[in-house]
Amino acid sequence: MKIGLLCGREYSFPPAFLERVNALGAAHGITADLVKLGGTRMDAPPEYRVIVDRISHEVEYYRGAMKQAVLQGTYLINNPFWWTADDKFFNYAVMHRLGAAIPRTVLLPQKGYPADVDLTPESLRNLAFPIDWDALLDYVGRPAILKPYSGGGWRHVYKVHDRKELLAAYEGTSPYPMTLQQFIDFDRYVRCFTFGKTDITPVAYDPRERRYLVDHAYLSSELGARVVKDAQTINLALGYEMNTIEFAVQDGIPYAIDYLNCAPDFERDRITDFYFDHVVEKMSRLVIDRALNGGPAQSWPRWEEMLGVGTSTGFTGAPGLS
Repeated sequence: MKIGLLCGREYSFPPAFLERVNALGAAHGITADLVKLGGTRMDAPPEYRVIVDRISHEVEYYRGAMKQAVLQGTYLINNPFWWTADDKFFNYAVMHRLGAAIPRTVLLPQKGYPADVDLTPESLRNLAFPIDWDALLDYVGRPAILKPYSGGGWRHVYKVHDRKELLAAYEGTSPYPMTLQQFIDFDRYVRCFTFGKTDITPVAYDPRERRYLVDHAYLSSELGARVVKDAQTINLALGYEMNTIEFAVQDGIPYAIDYLNCAPDFERDRITDFYFDHVVEKMSRLVIDRALNGGPAQSWPRWEEMLGVGTSTGFTGAPGLS
């Protein structure tokens, strides 16, 4: 059996991960290498039992090839179909309904559209204008955070204190749909590495300096248990097996503020030597387990089941339709 790694401009994680998987997998006849793609046939048989995908969100050809791999029976970490469909605003809405602490959030119409999209005023007849910006700020509170509804890497994130600052920041956000979110004035900030949805490692993180900290006493046992439980619920609902989940803690409450990080930073110089070794070991053991025991259902989201959508608590279909 083969395990493949699909990755971008990473230096420390790929060689360490492949070396460790090859060492651990030898007893099971498992090998690992970098995936190579040079044109994907629609009926191409699977070359890999498991692929760890860390770059297809940025290379559209890779994403299409990963979907075809799933069709042929390859186990993908993470599931490319759900990852393609997912966005941060939907995540906030799901986890709010599942009981996690979520900052108040509003999805905004995008300021503009790509240059090759030909729109007329009639094309946008469903948009209500003018937008009542003050009402939206009243809902989320002041200050607030303006950030893309899908994206990462701290790009296009703005802290705004009033309507004037909000409109000035919003003016430069084309063509991205944005969210306006309650600002959490945190006293602690946690990033959780997740492996296989329920194996959670909370890590102290300084978002101002963007530094991971090795501090095993950072959270009380009670707060740590709440963070782990909410992180597990997030991954179970969304199906992610490789993720980082961010919590901003205010007044003892861990607010889940970012958890669509399906290709998390695994570079040694940024996550520290301690957590780098931890991540390599956990990811290596995860993929070997999935190669030996993985089934398709493990990688699919469960939010519909967890929310009861399609049952007595949700839409059951129109009369006469089945």
